[in-house]
Amino acid sequence: MKRVDVTYMLLFDELGENVLMVKNIGENGSYYTLPGGAVEPGETLEEAAIREVKEETGLDVEVSDVFSVSEAFFEDRGHHAVFFTFRGKITGGEIAIAMPEEIEEVTWMNVQNAEDYIHIISNTKGLIKCNPSAPYLLRKRSDITS
Repeated sequence: MKRVDVTYMLLFDELGENVLMVKNIGENGSYYTLPGGAVEPGETLEEAAIREVKEETGLDVEVSDVFSVSEAFFEDRGHHAVFFTFRGKITGGEIAIAMPEEIEEVTWMNVQNAEDYIHIISNTKGLIKCNPSAPYLLRKRSDITS
């Protein structure tokens, strides 16, 4: 199986009551997710998360910390997907759909409703607002000694 790394970004509105969601256009109909997508070759997880949010929503963001790491096997595609979900902060930009062939809508959704669509961990009910975080660290090879 081919490993595919995917990043998502959990972004709250200014009051912390709503989560930014995107409505993706899929083969079997539309569906909501957090903004995110596959990591490209040579890209860090952080770079991928920032790029995907910009491409899908028009917003500039920065990564705060790690919300969750999960994985799934997609036998039909031959993929072993590892999902890295970050918490982030909006730093600029304006909501816009740059890729209408992929994204149908960008919307703020209340936390309770968003939990119904976020399937990156087995049970998200109540975790979005209270889940403890972990830092995201990128270490250069030159920083690591054997």
